[in-house]
Amino acid sequence: MKSGGMTDAYCVAKYGNKWVRTRTLLNTLTPRWNEQYTWEVHDPCTVITVGVFDNWHVNGSREDARDQRIGKVRVRLSTLETDRIYTHFYPLLVLQPSGLKKHGELHLALRFTCTAWANMLVQYGKPLLPKMHYVQPIPIRNIEWLRHQAMQIVAVRLSRAEPPLRREIVEYMLDVDYHMWSLRRSKANFHRIMSLLSGIFAVCRWFNDVCMWRNPVTTCLVHVLFLILVCYPELILPTIFLYLFVIGLWNYRFRPRTPPHMDARMSQAENAHPDELDEEFDSFPASRPPDIVRMRYDRLRSVSGRIQTVIGDLATQGERALAILSWRDPRATAILIIISVCLAVFLYVTPFQVVAVLVGLYLLRHPRLRSKMPSVPVNFFKRLPAKSDMLLWH
Repeated sequence: MKSGGMTDAYCVAKYGNKWVRTRTLLNTLTPRWNEQYTWEVHDPCTVITVGVFDNWHVNGSREDARDQRIGKVRVRLSTLETDRIYTHFYPLLVLQPSGLKKHGELHLALRFTCTAWANMLVQYGKPLLPKMHYVQPIPIRNIEWLRHQAMQIVAVRLSRAEPPLRREIVEYMLDVDYHMWSLRRSKANFHRIMSLLSGIFAVCRWFNDVCMWRNPVTTCLVHVLFLILVCYPELILPTIFLYLFVIGLWNYRFRPRTPPHMDARMSQAENAHPDELDEEFDSFPASRPPDIVRMRYDRLRSVSGRIQTVIGDLATQGERALAILSWRDPRATAILIIISVCLAVFLYVTPFQVVAVLVGLYLLRHPRLRSKMPSVPVNFFKRLPAKSDMLLWH
């Protein structure tokens, strides 16, 4: 990272509101910290972030010098199996105005333990935020302002620590600029959505092939299944849940063996055009064009940043739906397939008309019988992992 080819590297780990910093190892390209930390996990559906930096203040550099980024790793705890030790090399990727740079690999040993399985499984049905966030939600226009103020408070507090964590470190660890306009990130979110829609397109093509008798055997089987479900409608829901159960067990063989890491290809960082990177790393307000163009440019970036966030949220919801049976979160998938087989048995022994009446009455219940808190299925769905943790934000 420096002119001599050596680095004065240190690591910063963040989990929740807890920050730790390792010692700085001087003049080496293969630092080994061998430091161990333990955090009490307040929620399995949270993320731990580890960043590596090059210290530019140990050799009497200028006071305004900035510690250089070497790379960052994010790991969602719910994707880790319980009591298994993961020893994996994570690539350290940094996006710069000149392009994507790989500064090495970080070797981490991770272990997620649990002493109360019942409490952990109950967490999947609890709301993500405190009750007041749902009873009196914060207006969207105030959320970014509050996040900025929270970042300022954290940066001031950590700058007084010993050794201090400087502002650029806090900004990098918190991804404070994730909402800013970036053509590269917009492309990444677009490709995430197209990847989700490709499955729907595949089903439509398959159904069209069935209708066109491209495969007579498949078409005959679909006709037989359709007639059976028409004659015996009580088998529809049990068959669906039993099918989910079988698919979940089948996908168990293909579950991820290692925690996911930054995906440069999915982030559209490998083939980013230099002009796109120049726009992404441009200051805000913009400094390139004249005053009138700068005003229009800044307005476009602000609006496009919101559109980008909405597209990313849509992609996140779809990816959570695909993660239900993919064993990315082994506990969530186990919960679902167990519930699926139980519902399959329950719906098999219960008359379909009774189930339909109960479901209809529940959906049409009076507002006084509705809670302002989200339901358990909604809480469960929001806790499922998405690929947003694998995106290279910067």
